[in-house]
Amino acid sequence: MTEAVSRPRPLHWPTLTPGWRLALLLTLVVFAIALYLTWDIKASLAFTLKYRSKKLITLLLVGFSVSTATLLFQTLSQNRILTPGIMGFDALYVLIQSILVLTLGVIGFNTLNPYMKWGMETALMILAMLMMYRLLFRGNQQSLQFMMLAGIIFGVLFSSGSALVFRLLDPTQFGVLQDALFATFAAVDPILLQISFGVLAVTAVALWRTHARLDVMLLGQNSATSLGLNYNAMVLMILLLVAILVSLSTALVGPVSFFGLLVVHLAYRLAGSYQHRFLIPFAALLGMLTLVSGEFILQHLTNFSTRLSIIIEFFGGLFFLALIIRQGKA
Repeated sequence: MTEAVSRPRPLHWPTLTPGWRLALLLTLVVFAIALYLTWDIKASLAFTLKYRSKKLITLLLVGFSVSTATLLFQTLSQNRILTPGIMGFDALYVLIQSILVLTLGVIGFNTLNPYMKWGMETALMILAMLMMYRLLFRGNQQSLQFMMLAGIIFGVLFSSGSALVFRLLDPTQFGVLQDALFATFAAVDPILLQISFGVLAVTAVALWRTHARLDVMLLGQNSATSLGLNYNAMVLMILLLVAILVSLSTALVGPVSFFGLLVVHLAYRLAGSYQHRFLIPFAALLGMLTLVSGEFILQHLTNFSTRLSIIIEFFGGLFFLALIIRQGKA
């Protein structure tokens, strides 16, 4: 897909190489984690660390997953305003939740085995991506564009199905469903976190082993193929990694649409390099820093009762509109 916006210009700090910028960002992440865990402890230290560490791990996993998935998807599409949400993942998640509430009822939905629910949601999202690749991708850039357009159509179809289910729910069921559709970082099962951490660790290893080929993908299909890259295999691998990362994040906490767009754009500006060996860890760390510091400010400094995801989506949506307006003026 042709690039819809000009590539963000990196900020040039002559005294800071990309490696030093990564080290500085890692230091900020560690500092934010320490503040989040130790600020305003009113109970015993052991109890407080145990209570806060579960939410902290969730924030770190989601920050890594969403940021990395968005970066990979933009590398594949060569477009800086697209996110994996264009493939209809968020709409599919909403449809799954709607059908579960309608068929199981409030009690059945709230008592559903969390591991079975998580596994089903993750498997369905990955399967949907594989089916779209199998049916629509024909090994060229045009078919990749067609597959993304098909993702938009499927997203509209899933949204329409969800709207139909909404009308069949009673007020109590609708309230439970609405609560489930807002991303929350507090009520995640520890075993699910361990499983997700293991899957993301394997994903991180795969990304590190292929970061050089991801750099070649930025050159476009013709250039990548002339350099000896198996373009079709790379497209499938990137789509699989994106599907795994997005499905894990969405199944854990719910949809977070614009967060990745905001973080990845800042990563391009601040990382000091377009090489994926710097971009991937920089975007992941920046996503972690944004979520941890945002949760710290929201919970400990402002005492707001709203969810962090609502604020992130609000500012992320404004940022997306700003990118569109800026490109229109350009």
